[in-house]
Amino acid sequence: MSDDQSALVPDGEADVIDTEYEIGQDNIQPQIGPFGLDIHNPVFLISGLAIVAFVFVTLAFQNSLGPAFSDLRNWLTASLDWFFLSAANVFVILCLVLVVSPLGKVRLGGTEAEPEYSYSGWFAMLFAAGMGIGLMFYGVSEPITHYGTSVAAAAGSPESWAPLGGAPGNIAEAEKLGMAATIFHWGLHPWAIYAIVALALALFAYNKGLPLTMRSVFYPVFGERVWGWTGHIIDILAVLATLFGLATSLGFGASQAGAGLHFLFGLPDNTTMQVVLIIIITGMALTSVVAGLDAGVKRLSEINMVLAALLLLFVLFTGPTMALLRGFFDNLIAYAEYLPALSNPVGRADDNFRQGWTAFYWAWWISWSPFVGMFIARVSRGRTVREFITCVLLIPSLVSVFWMTVFGGTAIHEVVNQGYQAVTDADLPLKLFVMLEQLPLHQISSFIGIILVIVFFVTSSDSGSLVIDTITAGGKVEAPTPQRVFWASFEGLVAIALLLGGGLTALQAMAVSTGFPFTIVLLLACYSIVQGLRSERQVVKEAEAQAAE
Repeated sequence: MSDDQSALVPDGEADVIDTEYEIGQDNIQPQIGPFGLDIHNPVFLISGLAIVAFVFVTLAFQNSLGPAFSDLRNWLTASLDWFFLSAANVFVILCLVLVVSPLGKVRLGGTEAEPEYSYSGWFAMLFAAGMGIGLMFYGVSEPITHYGTSVAAAAGSPESWAPLGGAPGNIAEAEKLGMAATIFHWGLHPWAIYAIVALALALFAYNKGLPLTMRSVFYPVFGERVWGWTGHIIDILAVLATLFGLATSLGFGASQAGAGLHFLFGLPDNTTMQVVLIIIITGMALTSVVAGLDAGVKRLSEINMVLAALLLLFVLFTGPTMALLRGFFDNLIAYAEYLPALSNPVGRADDNFRQGWTAFYWAWWISWSPFVGMFIARVSRGRTVREFITCVLLIPSLVSVFWMTVFGGTAIHEVVNQGYQAVTDADLPLKLFVMLEQLPLHQISSFIGIILVIVFFVTSSDSGSLVIDTITAGGKVEAPTPQRVFWASFEGLVAIALLLGGGLTALQAMAVSTGFPFTIVLLLACYSIVQGLRSERQVVKEAEAQAAE
């Protein structure tokens, strides 16, 4: 038995799947110069060649591909919005059912398994990987945008981007709707997507003894065929979805860091600067990759959580403190009130909002889900299903609500109570820094914001390369470091290629296009999860019965 196989042996009772497949049995070990590799054949080769070819074609034809990327994004979100919304609802409902059902008693890793990380370390890693760059980019820009479109006189017209028809001229209701729409995109639905993938991977790796790859999740559906081309295709889709989802986030991070540097120091804010930033930060990510999971990702994640908390508290106490604290509870109530209408996939008139915002978000989260899900699975052994889903679903959602309330609420307060229109007029990447300009010590807080974006960028790239490497190494969790260096490098190259080939629209187009097929994969995974947990629950019941005798 290999070291990777023995690492997945459950502690205590578990329903291990009896298969002759061994982790890494299809791997090849080529030697490239001084570097020895250990890669799955053909997942690594097909995924790697597809990414290299994509980068080459996009850079070679960047002028003509921009409109094509825009058309692709618009067609996918307009045609498949109902599908993305319906699928995300399924994931939320399944998570909530598992929390209250007897299946929630199942422990990931077997009946005797114990957690490897403390709550603080575990939470820091899953939160930094799952939402970091997005919260920085959209924390101010999304609430203020939804408020502005909702209160506008044209809200509700076919051209409007207001959620649910808006609230024309009604400032209080527009603020309430704008915050509810923002929280909808950052609350239960995205974290349910992550929780489903993470739970499936952890269950079939730690309880069933299968490799830590996406193909293992589908053993109840396809049986031994998951070790053949059926599984190869699933893993290749996971690699491509992860890489393009990461590239989208890295592109957002680079555009915001560039806007912040221009705002503070007058540096050029253009595509060239964004490319330079991606190169520099990818280099930093490579350093973290070499350091490893505990020394690299864990340490950076904890540093980021401290910096994020400091910035959050700074804005809370220098902004309209009491209004923000009241707003947190008011926004939770508004979220609950508007949630049924916002999650409704049919019969709505707010096409721009539903397609341009929600459908894109769900596709983006789904394209991120193999990366975030596998990363969470890697650090979640020893948790019960109920504990796992509660922490992964509810706690980060509440933190996201508080973050959006503080940053978005401060921006809306500046507009409504101080008549400060600059934050409304600024471009999306710049809104955070324009909002901070109205607060004390804005240069220091803005600089901390830039640092946060950069470090979130590094942890996302590092975590993503770790996950992609695990998939393309056939489930080996300790594959050679040069392979992670390869994937970390190409995450940066894909982001650069897409920025040059169409900017943020190109990044969004590729996130949506890879998110669609992977949504179908995740819906199948829901069936596998239920089947897997039912067999585990039976084992737990038998163990409890024996202990009682």
